[in-house]
Amino acid sequence: MRRVRAVVVLLSSSFPWSYEESWLRPFARFLLRLLGFIFWGTAALLVCGGVFVIVMHRSYRYLFQESFLPLPGWLAIAAALILLPTGFLAISISVKSSRYQQGALMYFLLILLCLEVSSVVLAQFYSIRMASELESTMGHLVYHYNGTPSQAPGNRAVDVIQRKLQCCGVQSYVDWLNATAASWHLSDEKAQVPESCCKEKYSHCKGDLGHREQLYQEGCLKKLGDRLHFVMFFMFWCCAVLSVLELLAGVSNGILMRHQPFPDLQILDSSSFS
Repeated sequence: MRRVRAVVVLLSSSFPWSYEESWLRPFARFLLRLLGFIFWGTAALLVCGGVFVIVMHRSYRYLFQESFLPLPGWLAIAAALILLPTGFLAISISVKSSRYQQGALMYFLLILLCLEVSSVVLAQFYSIRMASELESTMGHLVYHYNGTPSQAPGNRAVDVIQRKLQCCGVQSYVDWLNATAASWHLSDEKAQVPESCCKEKYSHCKGDLGHREQLYQEGCLKKLGDRLHFVMFFMFWCCAVLSVLELLAGVSNGILMRHQPFPDLQILDSSSFS
């Protein structure tokens, strides 16, 4: 009678665990398969964000004095490249578990977490720091613009920025009123702005403030700041969401590893050597 009771108690205590096993492992496999496809899709998003950061730095390199600005972009591209084999391993493990693949997946997830946390920290840091640096650098370039043809790097940078962003001045075209006729080598005292402030549809525009309808009214600082904020915001949330998904993949992989013992593993004790 005591043996029967012991068996009943043992079965009743193991029943919840077996019931949990009946849905936990299939759910972990399904989640790994789903996350594998998500990793492939988000790799493309990270590449786009990283390339945009690098191209933006090269296009406006005269404004960005910080030489490490492209670093978040390169980190995002590196993370995207690692996401490709990571997604393949996640899908493969969901079909047939392998200790070697599960261990490799854990290493890849750890590397990805380090890369993405670094990208998040740098993106947040640069989005705050670049706002003040952009204003001072653009103000310096505008103040030293001398009105001659765009041969000097500073003059050429101002013209390129104003044409690309379709803007004029730092805050607005009024910033150009501080440039005197003498510094611009003008023959008269009429105030002007660079021809790069002219709208494209006015081919005869010479930057005369008397025809303000032909000029871009908005300043370049706001437009460039909005672009920088958008790309850093995009990078921040992509990496943050991916970090959460990678943690879920690590937990799912851990569930499958827990119920798959290492092959040919024996525990050594003192009796083995006696």
